[in-house]
Amino acid sequence: MKNQRGVALSGVLVWGVVISLVAVLAMKVVPEYVTYFKILKDVKAVALNSSGKTVPEIRASFAKYMDVDHVSTITPADLDITKEGNTIVIAFEYEKRIPLFYNVSLLIDFAGSSAGRD
Repeated sequence: MKNQRGVALSGVLVWGVVISLVAVLAMKVVPEYVTYFKILKDVKAVALNSSGKTVPEIRASFAKYMDVDHVSTITPADLDITKEGNTIVIAFEYEKRIPLFYNVSLLIDFAGSSAGRD
């Protein structure tokens, strides 16, 4: 008698469901991370070019970057602008709720700063 080789239909179905769920999750989460990295890039660019500017001027500069990148997740008023030594440090944090299905959501807390790797 020869041993049978192959994959059972039930195994294929289980792995298909698992892969589908991971793909759906990735499709919903990846755009939020892309937005976060856009905000972080813009915050660092504004902080780099902010020497001698007032807080309202820094916020206005950040608003221009947000308009160019088409990001509306946070506003210039959400920025925490401080000065450490001679360096302007801009920090932000926000949370994003991503609906998955029915009443199940994924909540992600995002935080970043121009001062380093947050």
